[in-house]
Amino acid sequence: MFTPYINRDRCIEAGKSWRFNRCIDVFLVELMTKFDNFTSSSHRHSTNNDAVSHKADEALPDVPNGPASRLVRTLRSIRSAIKSRGGIGATFSYCRGIVRREGLAGLHARLLRVTADQTLDELYVEWISRYDTVDDPARDAIRKAVEELPAKPLLSLVVPTYQTPERYLREMVDSVRAQLYPHWQLCIADDASSDPSVRRVLEEYAALDSRINFVVRSANGHISEASNSALALAKGDFVGLLDHDDTLPEHALYVVARYIGKHPHARLFYSDEDKLLPDGTRSTPYFKCDWNPELILGQNMFSHFGVYETALLHEVGGFRKGFEGSQDHDLILRCIERAGHESVVHIPHVLYHWRVIAGSTATSIDEKPYALQASIKAVSQHLHRLGIDATVAPAFAGTHMLRVKYPRPTEPPLVSIIIPTRDGVKLLRQCVNSLFAKTTYPAFEILIVDNDSVEPETHAYFTKLVRCDNVRIIRDERPFNFSALNNVAARQARGNYLCLLNNDIEVISPDWLDEMMSHAVRPENGAVGAALWYPDETLQHGGVLVGVADLAGHMHHRLWRGNAGYFGRGALAQNVTAVTAACLVVRKSLFEAVGGFNEELAVAFNDVDFCLRLRRTGYRNVYTPFAQLYHHESATRGTDLHAEARVRFEHEINLMKRIWNDDLLVDPFYNPNLASCDSPLFTPAFPPRIGQFD
Repeated sequence: MFTPYINRDRCIEAGKSWRFNRCIDVFLVELMTKFDNFTSSSHRHSTNNDAVSHKADEALPDVPNGPASRLVRTLRSIRSAIKSRGGIGATFSYCRGIVRREGLAGLHARLLRVTADQTLDELYVEWISRYDTVDDPARDAIRKAVEELPAKPLLSLVVPTYQTPERYLREMVDSVRAQLYPHWQLCIADDASSDPSVRRVLEEYAALDSRINFVVRSANGHISEASNSALALAKGDFVGLLDHDDTLPEHALYVVARYIGKHPHARLFYSDEDKLLPDGTRSTPYFKCDWNPELILGQNMFSHFGVYETALLHEVGGFRKGFEGSQDHDLILRCIERAGHESVVHIPHVLYHWRVIAGSTATSIDEKPYALQASIKAVSQHLHRLGIDATVAPAFAGTHMLRVKYPRPTEPPLVSIIIPTRDGVKLLRQCVNSLFAKTTYPAFEILIVDNDSVEPETHAYFTKLVRCDNVRIIRDERPFNFSALNNVAARQARGNYLCLLNNDIEVISPDWLDEMMSHAVRPENGAVGAALWYPDETLQHGGVLVGVADLAGHMHHRLWRGNAGYFGRGALAQNVTAVTAACLVVRKSLFEAVGGFNEELAVAFNDVDFCLRLRRTGYRNVYTPFAQLYHHESATRGTDLHAEARVRFEHEINLMKRIWNDDLLVDPFYNPNLASCDSPLFTPAFPPRIGQFD
């Protein structure tokens, strides 16, 4: 049985004491050794200790559900993870870093995630076979469609090369030559490779195809200077960035050309991407959201496959030296400053295969530690150029993703915290006590909206609370209507900002209101939502999507704390369609400008409707995971609505559909290739809600 454990005697022998780092090393060596021995005894390990045999799947048979089945799936997942990270040695280093940063619990959480990822990869293989495979009839249709395009822009692909293994270099060039859209130019700059095969291969291909141009730099200047040398060769209307060991699917440039034609005013395009494992298997698709001004500060969602208007690249001065490793993140931020957010178009198709090899950040951020500092520098300078005072740092330990921390206003405006309640004094007391005990934001008042409480204990608590200068009780004896209760309190609020808060909320992070206010005071933002956690440390709210479930649903619902979610989206600040009113901050003037909450939506969807009205007015709604609170809503409560409540719920669904119609069908912050119903969110959709080349 594969059972890793820490041998205490070896730890003592290593240092005659429990030195933590050495114990980590011993534990991981034992874990890797046990895995090696287990697979070797079953003829599942290759003779090369840094590679796992491609025959492992044959050696690990399908078994019925049960403990044996789970073991087989776990071993397959571990084998796949080792393979994708370049072997046992590289995986050992990666695991060692996790344990040092997050402890053994962190490693255990990653192992659970690996098992889930393996299942997703198996789904993705099936998804590719059904919806993303190009056959001969499709090729013929694309060739015909190319001929009928009203405009056929020349697309220049910029590729810096350096010491590229011949196999990968050839595969990259061959993927370009295989494009069904013929109007392209391949611009390659070799950064003074010492390996003569690089120049030999480039000369060979340039002789075969006049669309391939290359230059060999006399001295190594790193990726930014090499990219500028390749950019100098570009003659096309648009430039696409391609790494020297990655590939494009054969329809990539056709789809790009179509989108350029469909969006004549756009200057920047980006697509979805996946990863290419050493055996050629496609894995780990990143089905991205539409353009997200807040998310681009936390991660470079634009890269792979990023396409830029050539004139725009020249306007901003191309790539900048000193940003190596994140030079494309710096580039897109400078382009946005010049062209504006409205100039960006998302292409919801996988048009880029990012190769997983040793030395690539597709494998691990530890491969290029300088990339993180370059990314911090790029985002910091971008904000500085915009006149925004903020600090930039890693979003959490061991990641290249970033957190932008905006400052609290020098003179913090008053926030009116509105808490509707009816009895439930135990929950209310817990909520209010946590506000007073933990909240570091200095300027707030509490408005408790008493919706006809009857219990003596509740009224006794109210009597005690009103002795506080910043607490008021508003009595409202009407039948429960969440929208009406918040509206009546908002009219009596003294603050310039409102915080709508459920009575079953408990503060976790003392700076929760500082964080939410730092976003709410920004002029472009509307509603701001927080990370709400169940007491069992799983996520209740991480932003709201429309077009899923009955009508709307929470992103990353039930995500375990410490898990970053789908490509980090569970752990990064981002723009979202809506946030829950269980904890929502908004300017009072905006609340009033859009008419407050719709009182016809007495219980459900009033927050979604409110956020949609803010978005229609031109404001961006924001979810921040860095404001954290507990939501003591029953995690096991199902859909056991009694008949009257079910009728009301159906009425509110129908009302939302009448008001918003098609706006509820598509969420710009959720990819049409991801499941919207019948399967977990952020898993491949069967079928997608978009055609293969649409």
